[in-house]
Amino acid sequence: MLIQHHANTRGRDYVVGDIHGQYHLLQEGLQAVAFRPSEDRLFCVGDLIDRGADSLDCLMLVFMPWFHAVRGNHEEMARKALLDGEGSSAWALWMTNGGGWVAESGVGEMRRVLEAALPHLPLAREIAIMGRRVGLVHAEPPDDWSRIEVADPRTLVWGRDRIRRGDETPVAGIDAVVVGHTIVERPLTLGNVHYIDTGAFATGRLTLVETRELLR
Repeated sequence: MLIQHHANTRGRDYVVGDIHGQYHLLQEGLQAVAFRPSEDRLFCVGDLIDRGADSLDCLMLVFMPWFHAVRGNHEEMARKALLDGEGSSAWALWMTNGGGWVAESGVGEMRRVLEAALPHLPLAREIAIMGRRVGLVHAEPPDDWSRIEVADPRTLVWGRDRIRRGDETPVAGIDAVVVGHTIVERPLTLGNVHYIDTGAFATGRLTLVETRELLR
């Protein structure tokens, strides 16, 4: 469920919001910060796919050595839809929520790539930065990060209680947590939880933040 990353001693670490098939926006963002794949690392809060035509290209980023994502609810929807098959309620849910791009990419190809990608998409990641720690989940962390490996997977991928309540209580046992899932007009911080999904598929704004900025 959790993958831990040692400090990057060669370059910089960035975190990006829900990409949703907006491959060109991601490339523009990386160019703007002069991202160097040989030295820098990019972490993503999930939802690489759906609502964007370049979803397959975005999903294939998980095979790049410099790219590290957590699993989003859209990857989960796709997994369930492909498992249950066309005509199922899971398939209908996926199509309703932006899965139509698969018609062009091909169901067989999508199934092959997703099956290979899922082992690269844990529910949580933790990054060491200058002696401190930043956690990533797609939607909602537990109240205490030390319980991340026994947390409810559905809450990690789908939860919205904290942001709906405007809860500013810091997550214990971690310096900062970065999440996506819930679209915000601009990056929002509640306690030590940073919400960075700025709705790239609809707004054209894909948030990219250097991780050190989250610890200031």
